[in-house]
Amino acid sequence: MPWWWYPPVVGLGVLLGAEVHMGYPGLRAWIGYAVIVPLLVGTLFWLGRTRVRVADGELQVGSARLPLRFVGRVEVVARRDKQAALGPELDPSAFVLHRGWIRPMVRIEVTEPADPSPYWIVSVRDPDALSAALPNRGTTAR
Repeated sequence: MPWWWYPPVVGLGVLLGAEVHMGYPGLRAWIGYAVIVPLLVGTLFWLGRTRVRVADGELQVGSARLPLRFVGRVEVVARRDKQAALGPELDPSAFVLHRGWIRPMVRIEVTEPADPSPYWIVSVRDPDALSAALPNRGTTAR
């Protein structure tokens, strides 16, 4: 997650903690702050923890795994083409990991005949590094 998302989330936690604070006098008034603020920050951290990496002979995207032998063509989707790639061009059976705060994407063709998804489309911060780490079978840039 971008660093600038954390201050508004902390502010929201403080506002919700203040609501609890107004309803309870004394020491119990601080329980809302002690519970709500860490809970919201932890939730934001958890939402942004999905990792995309190539290791142990497979592409790992969160809990999804794709063996590298089934990686076909790799295509970098530029920022300007992202809307089309996720809209009219998107196959409904494709595997998608879209994170709105990350602009570039990589489209990875799946060559496994038994796999129901024709390709994976994944938001990554460094699409060139990911495409370089994958087997080079017709890598194209868009």
